[in-house]
Amino acid sequence: MHNNEMMEKEEIYSKVLRAGRRTYFFDVRATKAGDYYLTITESKKFTNDDGSFHYKKHKIYLYKEDFKEFNTILQEMTDYVIAEKGDEVISDRHQKDFKKEYDTPTETITPDAAEEGTSAESRFTDVDFDDI
Repeated sequence: MHNNEMMEKEEIYSKVLRAGRRTYFFDVRATKAGDYYLTITESKKFTNDDGSFHYKKHKIYLYKEDFKEFNTILQEMTDYVIAEKGDEVISDRHQKDFKKEYDTPTETITPDAAEEGTSAESRFTDVDFDDI
């Protein structure tokens, strides 16, 4: 694959979703036969000890024959989570005032939350309504 071929593939149609330390890239690309498929790339930012940072990327390839079923399952899963837990982020409720670990013995802080660098409180108060 030549570089200019790669560049052409990048340009068909793209969207970016920035979500904290994660960024999701949605890219429509072309197969050699000229058909289109979708890649979804998760790029996660890690801070090194010296203050510089690096990114880890994971990519999913999604082909047209799987779109319908993929969308159906994604919709079913997101509907299930919201039906079970609502769309409020539970960790946002546990701010300084609520920080009584014995009230929530089953809740554990994920490494993501611990590494986040911003407390749940500052994330909660800096809500950007475009992201909701």
